[in-house]
Amino acid sequence: MTDHATLHDRIQFENVSKFYGEVLGVNKVTLSIPPGVTTLVGPNGSGKTTLMNLMTGLVQASSGTISVLGLSPGNATEFFRAVGYCTQFDSFPRGLSGWQFVFDSLMLHGMDKMDAFRLTVEALDRVQLGDSAGWPIASYSKGMRQKIRLAQSIAHHPRVLILDEPLNGLDPMARAESLALFEELGRQGMHLIISSHILDEVDRISDRVVLITGGYLIAEGNIHQVRQEVRDKPMQVLIRCDHPELLASRMFSINHCVEARLHADGQGVFLRTGDIDQFYSMLNGIAAEGVIKINAVAPADDDANAIYQYLIGSDGSAS
Repeated sequence: MTDHATLHDRIQFENVSKFYGEVLGVNKVTLSIPPGVTTLVGPNGSGKTTLMNLMTGLVQASSGTISVLGLSPGNATEFFRAVGYCTQFDSFPRGLSGWQFVFDSLMLHGMDKMDAFRLTVEALDRVQLGDSAGWPIASYSKGMRQKIRLAQSIAHHPRVLILDEPLNGLDPMARAESLALFEELGRQGMHLIISSHILDEVDRISDRVVLITGGYLIAEGNIHQVRQEVRDKPMQVLIRCDHPELLASRMFSINHCVEARLHADGQGVFLRTGDIDQFYSMLNGIAAEGVIKINAVAPADDDANAIYQYLIGSDGSAS
């Protein structure tokens, strides 16, 4: 049973399901998320946005219980002061400036004008939008609109920040700035829940990964723990060598490969194995013979993008 202290420091899902009529959103999810940066990984339609909407109280669970730092959306004032949500939806009230969008949201939280003014300035500066705060949002680029949504979601200093595809539309510099901000907030003890298709970048700052597909929780943990939890899919290794076809043939002959595929540049081969320890042992033996010059060996699956490719049924190749 979860103790009282843990409950007030975690986002808890207990056997949660959500159905939209006969359509499954998520099914029987049990999850406990501590402070730090958590990335939700999964293909479109996997249930990531449903999970986020459940965390924020925008949709109600069909069954099961959800607790966000010991709070429920039923206590709306306290709950929404603790939670910030940056959604994907790119829609704003007509004629509103960036400044008004953030300031008005703070006033809706019940803050006085002085506090709302101060926090608006701070939030706009944090997302590098201070110079264009007075412009109408209708004149903003897609990346600027993404930034103003982020500013609105962090302005009230929430303890939980939920970010649905927060890097969409950002140029490389803005993306790097946003990632640095997310990492800083995570270090400060905030809960950050991020979904993103730019998984290689998000993975650099993530403390943990949650894999979800088809509405079901597949695995959770750091990226290596998650890979261990999906061991039923043989692990893929990229070997750079001078005779990739010969190497594939040798490894198959000693029964330590289930699949081989040449790299596109012809200077390496992807090999899949169900027993990675034995695989490396056999590979070392072949290297010691000296017939095949092995230049580099690297797991091709120890990254979030490869796991994501597994989930959507692709081949998980690396370059």
